[in-house]
Amino acid sequence: MSWFRRIERGLGRGDKRDMPDGLWRKCDGCGEIVYERVIQRNYWTCSKCGYHFMISSQDYISMITDEDSFVEMDANMRSVDPLGFRDSKRYTDRLRSALKKTGLGEAILTGTCTIGEHEAVIGVLDFKFLGGSMASVVGEKVARAVKRALDEKRFLVLVSSSGGARMQEGILSLMQMAKTSAWLGRLSEEKGLFVSVLTHPTTGGVTASFAMLGDLIIAEPGALIGFAGPRVIEQTINQELPEGFQRAEFLLDHGMVDMVVPRPDMRKTLVGVFDFFGDVDRPCDEKERPAILKTPPHIEVKADRKVDGAAPETPR
Repeated sequence: MSWFRRIERGLGRGDKRDMPDGLWRKCDGCGEIVYERVIQRNYWTCSKCGYHFMISSQDYISMITDEDSFVEMDANMRSVDPLGFRDSKRYTDRLRSALKKTGLGEAILTGTCTIGEHEAVIGVLDFKFLGGSMASVVGEKVARAVKRALDEKRFLVLVSSSGGARMQEGILSLMQMAKTSAWLGRLSEEKGLFVSVLTHPTTGGVTASFAMLGDLIIAEPGALIGFAGPRVIEQTINQELPEGFQRAEFLLDHGMVDMVVPRPDMRKTLVGVFDFFGDVDRPCDEKERPAILKTPPHIEVKADRKVDGAAPETPR
């Protein structure tokens, strides 16, 4: 039975080639294996199904700001452990681990920049730093970003990706909800423009404070947005939730957000908004307006009518 035996040994498997890490990524939306460079070229979205991957705060800033325009603010601010908190690990150990993992001093990166040549202040939460949770330093950096926008008459953009307030700082983290909301109230009184961008996920105390206080609220497709998670809500009310509950598209249909914008179009959308608000004296053709700013089709715009030389009536 020599024909069942391999006589020559040159038909072996050969040497196994090592595949570098990070070359491919499995899409959580469709399950396809996608080349990492293709994902990055497509603004960290899946080219097959449009799924939006979670990205770092540095990458998001580089994606929407003008090249080399970003200057970081308050880079040396660090959280401390006011409660001496410890669960399975010390809070201080968690902070050191997050710093080593992300290279960030805290869960938010703030700074000044230009977006389409418009002066702006930007802050981006990074979910990889303790779930983008809002601690005392995060609240302080948001407050300082708002103050900078107030003092220098800049647009304000805050990009959220967070699990909520940071439990390791207890009531001190919850106080940041009131603090950031109060500063945004002052910005609103001074007629400053605040654009809030909601990415996946935006939940808890961040949703219950500055994330939902934008003059314009933009969400990325498929983002989970809410206070408590859907599973907690189902268990609390003992009812089945509708399909797509708390997703960006569901919130758009129910008037909770103004726009759902895919990440590749985010910069263009922001520039269009700032172009519109940045030069109020310049006549703006209806075709140039971003979709959210277009006159609704059911509203008819007519010239002001004067009666016997009197001023036109003011609509009530």
